[in-house]
Amino acid sequence: MSHRSRPVSRLRTALRTGTAALCVAVLAAGMPSTATPAHAAAAASTFPSVNGAWDAPGPYATAVQVGAVNTLYYPRDIASSPRRHPVIVWGNGTGAAPLVYRELLLHWASHGFIVSAANTPTSNLGISMRLGIDALAQADGNPASIFYRRVDLGHIGASGHSQGGAAAIVVGADSRIDTIVPIQPGPLADIDNVHVPAFLMAGQNDSIVLPALVRYFYNDADHIPAIYGEVRNADHLTIVGDPGPFAAPTTAWFRFHLMGDAEARPEFYGPACGICTDTRTWSDVRRNQLVA
Repeated sequence: MSHRSRPVSRLRTALRTGTAALCVAVLAAGMPSTATPAHAAAAASTFPSVNGAWDAPGPYATAVQVGAVNTLYYPRDIASSPRRHPVIVWGNGTGAAPLVYRELLLHWASHGFIVSAANTPTSNLGISMRLGIDALAQADGNPASIFYRRVDLGHIGASGHSQGGAAAIVVGADSRIDTIVPIQPGPLADIDNVHVPAFLMAGQNDSIVLPALVRYFYNDADHIPAIYGEVRNADHLTIVGDPGPFAAPTTAWFRFHLMGDAEARPEFYGPACGICTDTRTWSDVRRNQLVA
């Protein structure tokens, strides 16, 4: 299903006029050299296996709840779930709303995640993303909420696209965050403040957030386990509507780091990681010395 209509046009215009200029400015400042960080695996997963089908819908039917600050995407029957579900907080690109990324966020929810997407077109500071964690913490303790005792507040990831990708880096400094997936992140963030594993994604043909900017963040991540993945032939809006090549790797990453899904680990870790050998999907993959 595609949503490449008016929200996409607004996103395209905003990104081309705002983020691109900032990216050029940061790149002009020069690139640091390579890095060396550390990794901690999650506990054994109690979630159903998907047998490596990261790009297929997961085992959960999904629901959406639109709030004042955040939109929630989550397993529909969460109130009767026998387990707590990990959280992903999401930041939109410049001028965008969660609806633009609906298919990706529902995909994660179908795999058992509670996704809290900020209802703001200017997510860079990560304020709404943090408020989303606060709101879910309150819901987890509220007997009247469908999320009562169903939120795994011990396993929280942060992700976002463009300006929201920068927000994921900003929010990655929060002690409640366990991992980050910045997707084509804008330049207004400092990865030095992040102390959790990072999967930094670029698009080979992205002319708004250049791959070199994403590599800048990767090269600066010399204190955390960091992976750089450049999606072959992807431009800045490939993720919009149908998430295509972004769905599978992000799902695998979060299933490993937030659910402890051991089947997802070989996609990123070990001597023959899956994304390292998948040249059809990736034009460039780099792992620093702390990715073991």
